[in-house]
Amino acid sequence: MTRPVKFMRRLLRLPRATAFASLLIAPFVAPHTAAAADCAQLARLALPKTEITSATTAAEGTYQVPEHAFPGFSTGLDPAGHKVLGTNPEFCRIKATLRPSADSDIKVEVWLPTAHWNGKFMGVGSFGWGGSIMEAGLLSGLQEGYAVANTDTGHSEFGGKFALGHPEKLIDYGYRANHGMTVFAKAMIKAFYGHAQTKSFWVGCSLGGLEGLIEAKRYPGDYDGVVAGAPPNPLVRFNAEQLWASWLVREDPRREIPKEKLPLVHNAVVAACGTETGRKYGYVDQPDRCTWDPGALLCPGDDAPDCLTAPQVFMMRKIYQGPVNPRTGESIFPGPAKGAELGLVPFIGPKPMVVALDIFRYAAFQNADWDSTTMDWDKDVTAAIAKVGPLLHVDKYLRPFFKRGGKLLLYIGWTDGHNGADLITYYKGLIKTAGPASAKQVQLYTIPGMAHCGGGQGCDTFSKIGAIDAWVVKDRRPGTIVATKVEAGAVTRSFPLCAYPKVAKYKGSGDMADAGNFACTAR
Repeated sequence: MTRPVKFMRRLLRLPRATAFASLLIAPFVAPHTAAAADCAQLARLALPKTEITSATTAAEGTYQVPEHAFPGFSTGLDPAGHKVLGTNPEFCRIKATLRPSADSDIKVEVWLPTAHWNGKFMGVGSFGWGGSIMEAGLLSGLQEGYAVANTDTGHSEFGGKFALGHPEKLIDYGYRANHGMTVFAKAMIKAFYGHAQTKSFWVGCSLGGLEGLIEAKRYPGDYDGVVAGAPPNPLVRFNAEQLWASWLVREDPRREIPKEKLPLVHNAVVAACGTETGRKYGYVDQPDRCTWDPGALLCPGDDAPDCLTAPQVFMMRKIYQGPVNPRTGESIFPGPAKGAELGLVPFIGPKPMVVALDIFRYAAFQNADWDSTTMDWDKDVTAAIAKVGPLLHVDKYLRPFFKRGGKLLLYIGWTDGHNGADLITYYKGLIKTAGPASAKQVQLYTIPGMAHCGGGQGCDTFSKIGAIDAWVVKDRRPGTIVATKVEAGAVTRSFPLCAYPKVAKYKGSGDMADAGNFACTAR
């Protein structure tokens, strides 16, 4: 009889509270291969405020990422490293519901490899408002040998309507779901393998990136390393910026820029500010240094497809600027960087972006009929920050996380609608508050040509979990990381990602599709 089976039988005979405590103090033994028969027994565990609904073994090669999991992931991309997804190794799939409050309904999945577990755990971040399990992220981590877990953040539908009249669910969404998932996953790891994981990592982008920062802030002992891609922090201010362009159009419909004109603006920016490499592939390498002005495209007369009218020039200037508090003159959140114009389609029309609208009407104001047309950029934004901000904002003080040795890897694409300059400001603040001893425990990458969490014209594929694992386990702080562009399942380019503030510059000869022909140099 294997040790996990004996451990489980002994555990299942204990009272509920004692059983949970035993999970927390199980002795450490060397990693081993678990028997598939052990998996089903996990469903019998009785844990506080937890219902384990199933624990089943998925045979090798039998699992398929569902089409609804997330657009694109089922056909090749995943949030942990944007690698091409393959088949699954055999794993124990545990489904559970956590109820830390009377109104909580947090769905969690934990996947445990039955063979060749690397002894480590990876928490997978959510996307947008959550509402579903990120199965593609779980699969990619599982393929690398990690025990993995994810949560729906406490609600089953995409969007923020769940928060209307449900303050406890909003707390679950803000931080409680991910922490509870983490505690539960570690308990399952101990029960299944007979000992705890050696290291724990968080990997997420967008909302998942913000979730990683929240974990590091509120629960600095949950993870040894955090990868936070494009974290919309603070979320209320970021969502306000996403409503800015539609509000401007509704104020004056003449400002609306047809989506067919966005390539015109984008090409003008790239021609004015792109390097030789950027002009070839269609992006701006250092947008924060680009001084191009939309007035260069002003129509000499009537509106035409190859120019912008005066109201449209005004509109582009305001989009780049981002919303400003009209009373104080303070920037609420910076607009997208120059070069990110191709991603503006969801924002530039009169209809407000629903994802951004939800945080105001459902979470902050508890009013399904609240209309962003009436947005007061002073009072409404200030009120929303006061009501929701404490749940969804991480300040620049993460010293407790760094003090216990935690490592933080930040990244963002320059063609993301989220301006990379914002993350640079946050990074500098972290360095300042971390202190000299901890300043080297955070690293930032601003990626030319990459859109939101991937895609775009630049190279967007690199192993996030590989970078953070090597940093935590081997103390190898990531320097230059080689990223690739994967198209139709094949690598078409490679490019060096340079740790901020360095940038990649072409050496002047050789194939621009080869990372070896670039060097990381000072800005």
